[in-house]
Amino acid sequence: MSGSSQKLWTRGFVLAIVTNLFISLVFYLLMTTMALYAVQEFAASDSAAGFASGSFVIGALAARVFAGKFLDFVGRRRMLIASLAVFVAASVLYIPASNLGLLLAVRLLHGAAFGAASTSLSASVMGLIPAHRRGEGTGYFGISTTLATAVGPFLAVLLVDSASYRALFLFAAACAAVALILSLVLRLPERTPGPEELKNKWRMHLSDILDVSVLPIASVMFIAGAAYAGILSFLNSYAQTEGMVLGASLFFVVYAGVVLVSRLFVGRIQDRHGDNAVVYPTLLSFAAGLALLAYAPNDTVMAVAGVFVGFGFGALMPCAQAIAVGMAAPARIGLATSTFFIFMDAGVGLGPLLLGVLLPLSGFHGMYWVLAAVLLGNTVLYYFVHGRKDRRPDHTAFVAQDTPAA
Repeated sequence: MSGSSQKLWTRGFVLAIVTNLFISLVFYLLMTTMALYAVQEFAASDSAAGFASGSFVIGALAARVFAGKFLDFVGRRRMLIASLAVFVAASVLYIPASNLGLLLAVRLLHGAAFGAASTSLSASVMGLIPAHRRGEGTGYFGISTTLATAVGPFLAVLLVDSASYRALFLFAAACAAVALILSLVLRLPERTPGPEELKNKWRMHLSDILDVSVLPIASVMFIAGAAYAGILSFLNSYAQTEGMVLGASLFFVVYAGVVLVSRLFVGRIQDRHGDNAVVYPTLLSFAAGLALLAYAPNDTVMAVAGVFVGFGFGALMPCAQAIAVGMAAPARIGLATSTFFIFMDAGVGLGPLLLGVLLPLSGFHGMYWVLAAVLLGNTVLYYFVHGRKDRRPDHTAFVAQDTPAA
């Protein structure tokens, strides 16, 4: 079926969005509470608590390396179902984990299941989106993650404060179980590996775990992810230090709202006018939002910064993912997707470590000024690695290579 004749809003596409919502909910439910849980439950040090939170990302990174390579050998739907089964089990294992070592092991396992599931779903959903509407469809798919960003932390705080961490873990397991049930009825496009791919199935050269064609745009997302980590990891501490807790709370609400709205139209602009029409404005908006955080004399300015960061980082993600998929050969879509997320996750994971070294030297204001400058530099990097080509990715080949699963 050609991309031009395909519908966007199919049963499979809607199911994929809802499945991704519940997978992402589990991530944000636990990511925002795990460091505090490690401190309260196991008297972990600050560094150990940070690792308890970040070890999930480490597990996800490791899984993405292999998921991208073996996605089409295992089968996309099969990998999704298997990884979600482990995802459910890991969600429950937090309850009997009786010491910090066991908690870290569960976090690594949980992260690995998340990495494999999200890679298989994100790669497969591209085959459900008509080629000529890839930017738009990727944006709609990303709305599910945006909703999880807004709802997950709120529900986590509510459950911990009104019930217990046990209730939080059971709720996370329930969300994971819903995702697993949905995956059982979700039909995904499959691709049969060719003879040359089968011949090199067990080869693990660098080109077998990373798609070189995606590295340019992935490098842009690595920097963007590191900058966003400066917000995720330090904005609450910054707000408490400066007496702007209300501003920080409003920041995340505004951020989620702007991302939700922007993804309704940014993908269409990308499909019609090319990558540069959306990537330059989003990168500059992200830099402006970081500059506002650096300046922020009051709650209002901090909340307004959420508008610029929401349009910046929030809208940039699906646009960059659409570029990555368009740059890859049809046979390497799964690998391209995993490469994209490996770099972005690495930025989010390494960002707090690097910024933690900078923070004592610069303070919060200085750190956000530095990040604003880095994002301006990232705009220049984008020009050299992709922007100067000023062309839209070739969307036609991929859809022709994917056939719906039986």
